[in-house]
Amino acid sequence: MKARVTVMLKAGVLDVQGEAVRHALGSLGFAGVSGVRQGKVIELELTETDAGNARASVTAMCDKLLANVVIESYQIEVG
Repeated sequence: MKARVTVMLKAGVLDVQGEAVRHALGSLGFAGVSGVRQGKVIELELTETDAGNARASVTAMCDKLLANVVIESYQIEVG
């Protein structure tokens, strides 16, 4: 079973990389971009066959390692 985790900075946390990308896009002539948020996507290949158990396991992974839950939020897709 595969799982995909999308990790993003929480609203209100300054996204320095996103601002750098926004500025670079403006320098390249893409003036219509008013904001950029940068995150990460983590794809996991799991041996678990039950979607509920897989989601619980991935949630634990996120809380312990994959995301800094103080400043980041995450979304999990299992399928």
